[in-house]
Amino acid sequence: MIGTENVESLNGATVYGTDGDKIGTVGQVYVDATDGHPSWVTVKTGLFGTSESFVPLDAATAEGDTIRVGFDKHMVKDAPRIDTDGALSPEEEDQLYRYYGIGAGETTTHSGTNDYAAGTDYTGTEFAGRTDTTSSAGTVGYDTSGPTTDSAMTRSEEHLNVGTERVQTGRARLRKYVVTENQTVTVPVEREEVRLEREPITDANIGDALDGPAISEEEHEVILSEERPVVTKEATPVERVRLDKEVVTENQAVSGEVRKEQIELEDDGTTNTTRRTDRI
Repeated sequence: MIGTENVESLNGATVYGTDGDKIGTVGQVYVDATDGHPSWVTVKTGLFGTSESFVPLDAATAEGDTIRVGFDKHMVKDAPRIDTDGALSPEEEDQLYRYYGIGAGETTTHSGTNDYAAGTDYTGTEFAGRTDTTSSAGTVGYDTSGPTTDSAMTRSEEHLNVGTERVQTGRARLRKYVVTENQTVTVPVEREEVRLEREPITDANIGDALDGPAISEEEHEVILSEERPVVTKEATPVERVRLDKEVVTENQAVSGEVRKEQIELEDDGTTNTTRRTDRI
């Protein structure tokens, strides 16, 4: 028997059965009203520990943060479902003692009476050997997780719902500015140069040659000119530039974590099990 000095260490302890399998963890500890020694604990079982089963500590042993009870895993998981939100009533304790086959309804808190037929469980169905049972409605087995469930489990899973949203990613604008560069253009230009010509006296020009004094001083002048490049500028349109948008489509991979439930079958290895998978 586990003594009062072990009460604190029982909370959250791991519970193992006689078969060595882990049953679950301790949820609540119930102590005897007369001397305060722990007499019952609830064990969290089922998926995510949502179910709690009562198990007596009469033949249990505690070692550190583990408890070994005198029953196997399936015996504890199939125990009668009793609310864990208050103290055990004498009737509920008698019901549990009859299920586990100890005390025969004699508890330390009351004498009690045996309202159930010997050799039957709390549903009235023989539990020796724990064979599969069928209710009057034709449902195979019996519920061990609570009164609000039916004969089947619903398995759910999450899926990614992917959509798109339009967000601003950038901005573009046209800006015009002036730069200066050198241009070289070749332009043909004319200039006048002096050329000295000498001609001999002939019959054709003898008259011009004798016109005037025989000996005198004279000056002749020629005006020279030339062309020079003249540069002017004018602005001429060369092209039109505008901004436009086009839509480009590409594929992007999106990933995310999703959860899904798994359902597994637990049996004690002594039953013949046929698994059928329906195509959906």
